[in-house]
Amino acid sequence: MGKVEVKKIAVLGAGTMGHGIAQVCAAAGYEVWVRDIKQEFLDRAKAAIEKNLQKAVKKGKMTEEKANEIFGRLHFTLEMKDAIGGADLVIEAVPEVLELKKQVFAEVQQYAKKDAIFATNTSGLSITEIGNATDRPEKFLGLHFFNPVPVMALVEVIKGEKTSDETIKFGVEFVKSIGKTPVVVKKDVPGFIVNRCLVPYLALAVDDLDRGVATKEEIDATMLYNYAFPMGPIELGDFVGLDILYLGNEQWGLVPTPKVLKEKFEARELGAKTGKGFYDWSAGRPQILKELAGKYDGLRLIAPMVNIASGLIEMGVADAKEIDTAMKLGTNMPKGPCELADEIGIDAIVAKLEELQKEKGYDIFKPTELIKKMVQEGKLGKKTGEGFYSYTGASYQNIVIEKLGDGIAKLVINRPHRLNALTVETLDEIVTALRELENDDEVRVLVITGAGDRAFSAGLDLQATMQSNALVPSVAMMLAAKGQAAFTAIEKFPKPVIAAINGYAFGGGCELAMACDFRIMSKAGQIGLTELALGIIPGWGGTQRMTKILGIAKAKELIMLAKRLSADEAEAVGLVNKAVDADKFWDEVMSLAKQLAAGAPVAQRVAKYAINFGQTLPVEIGQALEAAYFGIVTSTEDVIEGFKAFFEKRKPEFKGR
Repeated sequence: MGKVEVKKIAVLGAGTMGHGIAQVCAAAGYEVWVRDIKQEFLDRAKAAIEKNLQKAVKKGKMTEEKANEIFGRLHFTLEMKDAIGGADLVIEAVPEVLELKKQVFAEVQQYAKKDAIFATNTSGLSITEIGNATDRPEKFLGLHFFNPVPVMALVEVIKGEKTSDETIKFGVEFVKSIGKTPVVVKKDVPGFIVNRCLVPYLALAVDDLDRGVATKEEIDATMLYNYAFPMGPIELGDFVGLDILYLGNEQWGLVPTPKVLKEKFEARELGAKTGKGFYDWSAGRPQILKELAGKYDGLRLIAPMVNIASGLIEMGVADAKEIDTAMKLGTNMPKGPCELADEIGIDAIVAKLEELQKEKGYDIFKPTELIKKMVQEGKLGKKTGEGFYSYTGASYQNIVIEKLGDGIAKLVINRPHRLNALTVETLDEIVTALRELENDDEVRVLVITGAGDRAFSAGLDLQATMQSNALVPSVAMMLAAKGQAAFTAIEKFPKPVIAAINGYAFGGGCELAMACDFRIMSKAGQIGLTELALGIIPGWGGTQRMTKILGIAKAKELIMLAKRLSADEAEAVGLVNKAVDADKFWDEVMSLAKQLAAGAPVAQRVAKYAINFGQTLPVEIGQALEAAYFGIVTSTEDVIEGFKAFFEKRKPEFKGR
């Protein structure tokens, strides 16, 4: 997406969040002014941004020239007037102190244009209260970025009580323009979406630890291994900072603060950043043993999170899909709370909440009217065909299908929180989507890509798949068969398929790309069959397809050395058709897609089949197959149109008949 109508952005505060916001805005092409109160803060921000950009250059994600261009759009100043004067958008990112934020905006108003939009990056303070302290509450909104800003895809776009719809629309378009995913928080509630769900989840885990329900290792192992969360809640609390957890929980008051959390806060045992919290971090990340998983009831934490999510839906803050998107992108949870509820069963969630309410008496366990009604109506989730989502007909949780017009459809692997890594469910959804698109006469070309700008697909989602520290052979064989069937379905899909490789394509992601007919790759990406680095081999057709594409010698080199190729290297060896600068990538993809969509569908279909499968046959039989298809296409209406257009010196209009 292109830039919105903004010529100058002011970012107030050069700390971790401020300089991250400034960097992504400059990378999107905006002129950005960063203001702070001390030169040392600005110098630190400059150094951090330069380090980030150079890291991207070393990884081949951008050129040195591009990095210099981005840095050239950044301006650093101690003067509020210089930063604010002429700015179209002001983003405040100062410390989380309500009065401080109000004071900052009071000064901002002295220099701001009348039509400038004001935004705060607060993680949970009232947007309404801060906005009401300005001269333009209707032009005031929350833009809650997540740390680290250059990496995290989510931005919560929060509406204060007086924020206009036009301002929210502007915020959404702006967030998209900087390559992030916006989720609109339609009402100004404490904690917004992510923190409102996450902080009680963490606090309740500490509460159970404090009560002796389970050990910290048992709680963490259960959520880590049985629910495939990236970290257990006790470990995550340590990682985030127990001071942040304590203050957030005190501020929003959704859960009574556990005694042990207060003790840790007062003792300044704050987790990873102090070397000690609930765990000892002096030797690095704690090791959580898998054999402890299941010794704790994970529903004690999942059920209240679902309850909070259903409350947000009741209040009109967001719908189920928006909540799940925010939680997956903001926390790297493999599934959102509403998706989890549908899998577990809404009745089981309500039963657990009622049990916990009797045990602890906290208001957070009182089931919402929404989920009680769902149980009464038999909308219990997947087992009944309807819950927070409908499961009648094709229902996609891991992919998105978009119709782009001009005969082009796009299949997006929509798991950016997991670098679009592939699960069994994702593979099944791809196959289902291919069946639907095959019978859709409006679709002539399919583009497959990954959500976000970091990964096409990083391959198999190991965390969601591992049953232990190694794959069980029977599971591995099932996975191999599942992936091979899905990618063969792509290969047999009767319409041209383009792999738009917009970032990392490793392991299964590379295998998926090789199953497509064409591969266009952004120079911000890398590609390779990296399985041997893990002690396994490609299992989804990689050994076969790479050999056919590159020849035996080169395929052995790339597979056995688990090489990761840049886009230019991949183009040089013939693994991709074209390597393209990141800012021109989608133009190139769409150009090819439009050319293919204008082609003769029947001829394309049989040519694709003859090429893909004729090469596996003896030459004489392959030629016989070609001759048979040649005879078939000469009887189509498209052939008549093709010859007629040739003699009339115009472009043919093929109908696929």
